[in-house]
Amino acid sequence: MMFPKEGMYVCNSCGCTKDMQGKAQAFVTDSEDKETTVIKENVATLPKTRIACPECNNSEAYFVIRQTRSADEPETRIYRCCKCSHSWREY
Repeated sequence: MMFPKEGMYVCNSCGCTKDMQGKAQAFVTDSEDKETTVIKENVATLPKTRIACPECNNSEAYFVIRQTRSADEPETRIYRCCKCSHSWREY
């Protein structure tokens, strides 16, 4: 793992260095009751799969995989219907 030090990233184990590019950013949220949009990318570039939409029963949806819980639990698959744009998740 590399850590920032004097304008560079430095590995504490082996001493390897890499120049920093761009600015570091930190995001802090205090939202527990807000709904978060997970699929906001250009959906036309996302992979498709055959799964029935619970709203319109269409058989094709875009999907992404996110680690929404702790690392020792399985990832969450988030789907968006190609026809009606309804989003749902599968744990």
